[in-house]
Amino acid sequence: MDKNISILLVGNPQTTLPVIKGLLNQLGLNNIEKESDGVVALRKMNEASYGLIIAEWEVESMRGIDLLKEVRAAGHDVLFMMVAEECILQDVLEAKEAGVNNLIVKPFNAGTFKDKLTRTLGIPV
Repeated sequence: MDKNISILLVGNPQTTLPVIKGLLNQLGLNNIEKESDGVVALRKMNEASYGLIIAEWEVESMRGIDLLKEVRAAGHDVLFMMVAEECILQDVLEAKEAGVNNLIVKPFNAGTFKDKLTRTLGIPV
């Protein structure tokens, strides 16, 4: 696995992002940018190349699911994980239809995160 994969984290900078960044760092993944604003994240997507985006369902100025839809509509072939507060079937179906690669529901532990990441990347980390 390319430990230099460029990752964009989009979500709450006080809670979710530090936890996910810490888990990624433990797995040897350190090429990480963080963003709390969905609109800014979309702009970054159009200016840089990322191998993976991990976005919360609810973020500032644009829902994570809408960010996913915009990314896919722009033709970006980037791996995309969504982080949701709860698992509602309608949300899961909407995410799958929009082209999400994987969905993880909070709260989660390090083992669950690693499993979801492994499945998303398609290789063990």
